[in-house]
Amino acid sequence: MPIEHEAKILDIDPDFAKHLILDKGGQLLGEKLMRRYVYDITPGDQSKWLRLRDTGSEVTLTVKEITSDAIDGTYETEVVVSDFDTTNQLLAALGYTPKSYQENKRTSFILDGVEVEIDTWPRIPPYLEIEGKSREDVVRVAAVLGYGEDELTGENTTKVYSRYGIELAGIAELKFD
Repeated sequence: MPIEHEAKILDIDPDFAKHLILDKGGQLLGEKLMRRYVYDITPGDQSKWLRLRDTGSEVTLTVKEITSDAIDGTYETEVVVSDFDTTNQLLAALGYTPKSYQENKRTSFILDGVEVEIDTWPRIPPYLEIEGKSREDVVRVAAVLGYGEDELTGENTTKVYSRYGIELAGIAELKFD
């Protein structure tokens, strides 16, 4: 499984972050509402799951496996599928029931060849996500934006919600009002 190299900077001001990224030479790619279903692969094992995600321009089915909270602690295998609802039905026919439905809003940029995203989720403050081809790329672009490595976390969304006292596993529908 390929390694995903990404880190989050929590509790940001989205307007400040947007201007900062653009001032540093970033290119705005767009804004979108993303929706996803999350499925357990092995009940009770929170380290590995299936994600069916619709970004508005692409639908993907992904196996994610967390080995640590490090920038390079997530393995991801992803394939593009043609239809969100049909793929959910196919997974149901294989015995998979979504444990949750989730939405988030994302503003995407490219800065120095690295993906930089402002993610807004219901019930928690927005955060910045930086994803590159290597750990070094992630740390380098964070530094360009004025963030030290000690301000980065590789924690997944479930752990980020836990920081705010919210047990994401207990929320079947996470939507914007």
